[in-house]
Amino acid sequence: MRLRSTWTPRSHQRLPQGLWESTLRRVRSEFDEMPCLRVTIDQARALFGLPGITCDWVLQRLLLEGYLSRTAQGEYRRSGVGV
Repeated sequence: MRLRSTWTPRSHQRLPQGLWESTLRRVRSEFDEMPCLRVTIDQARALFGLPGITCDWVLQRLLLEGYLSRTAQGEYRRSGVGV
């Protein structure tokens, strides 16, 4: 049986693993400290001080984990808070 490879080259924009994990923790902690926080993508970039693509990746990851959700207006917020 031959397995198909799903390997793709690492993006040159990808953060080192330790920095990625600490960035995820930092963004989670911001939402933990301010449970009612709602931010657009542009506001999140400014608030967290992250480059555009990095902020997009972080928010997408937190969405996939179910930690964040999006409002009808496109704002990111902590899941299950103020629903």
